[in-house]
Amino acid sequence: MTTETTIEAPTALQRLMRLSLISQIAIGLVLGIILAMVAPEATKAVAILGDLFIAGLKSVAPILVFVLVMASIASHEHGQPTHIRPILMLYVISTLAAALVAVIASFAFPTTLVLNAPAAAGAPPGGIIVVLKNLLLSAVTNPVKALMEANFIGILAWAIGLGLVLRHANAATRAMLNDLADAVTSIVHVVIRFAPLGIFGLVAGTLGDSGLDALLGYGRLLLVIVGCMLFVALVVNPLIVFWKIRSNPYPLVFTCLRESAVTAFFTRSSAANIPVNMELCKRMGLHEDTYSISIPLGATVNMAGAAITISVMTLAAAHTLGIQVDIPTALLLCIVSSFAAAGVSGVAGGSLLLIPMATALFGIATDVAMQVVAIGFVISVVQDSAETALNSSTDVVLTAAACAAETGEPLNLELA
Repeated sequence: MTTETTIEAPTALQRLMRLSLISQIAIGLVLGIILAMVAPEATKAVAILGDLFIAGLKSVAPILVFVLVMASIASHEHGQPTHIRPILMLYVISTLAAALVAVIASFAFPTTLVLNAPAAAGAPPGGIIVVLKNLLLSAVTNPVKALMEANFIGILAWAIGLGLVLRHANAATRAMLNDLADAVTSIVHVVIRFAPLGIFGLVAGTLGDSGLDALLGYGRLLLVIVGCMLFVALVVNPLIVFWKIRSNPYPLVFTCLRESAVTAFFTRSSAANIPVNMELCKRMGLHEDTYSISIPLGATVNMAGAAITISVMTLAAAHTLGIQVDIPTALLLCIVSSFAAAGVSGVAGGSLLLIPMATALFGIATDVAMQVVAIGFVISVVQDSAETALNSSTDVVLTAAACAAETGEPLNLELA
């Protein structure tokens, strides 16, 4: 007597779950676009999926950074390098190079704005001194307040301080910190698993609410901004990586664009993408002591995309008003936009509210500058998304390049 064993074919849901996470995100992206085109009235119902996903990432990111950095430093073995200094140097080089690309593109493709929009709400910072002062004050803020407001400069300062003190704690305390870090990381894994549904809701909700009609009038401006960002992502960053590792940089660059930039584009929040970047660094085999500090730090100070936005829109305003910009002033704009973007990354409106400070270099009145800010908010559906994608993916690219250059160990780029 023989017993026949029948194997049931996997269902569509089972086949879908077997796909890689990035493939599932791509499917969610396509479905979101289709829903927005076919039934825009239904997008409001699914937009909550995107809101929940972003809220989940933002809620877990501060506690993840705080616990992981503190546990990593407390457990750090004396004499083991963390490679933070070369990563910081790469952050500065990348941001300044992005600002320079934006200035060159603005001279090559001058853009004229229609300055009749109402002034945008919000108060721009008074100057670079105010920016630096706010940055320093953020580092010494109350730790509970820093966690509640997702002030990553303050979170890093307290996590590093406590981690250094707890290096002298007993083994049981340090083991408990590591267990806590593992627990928070497990929660992050759960949140990231919902990325396909989150991207589906974000895409459908964004296209259903605003569409792309409002962007057509600013097509040239968007082309210059997004073109600069693509040039930095595909040319400047690879050149920096090649300089560090002396081998083909594009496998690393494309891996980071695929695994990090896609989610950052739709979440439009560097802070929300911190858990995604940390998970990517872990899968690439980077040392936790390094990326647990460099990734949240990069989400705060590594702002190549913001430097591009500030530079392009400032020079567009100057061109519209017929102001002649000489080379020294343009280079000064590169420096101001780079450091300002790093210092005020947490301000509501992101890089846009920094534009009046940059236009002040050319004597442009604040009310005119705020009209430029208002135009920025109109195009922010694309501009802010591309900016965040560049900022966030660059954090991983430069961290991985610095680690590979310092250790000589190959990166794991064969990600599932």
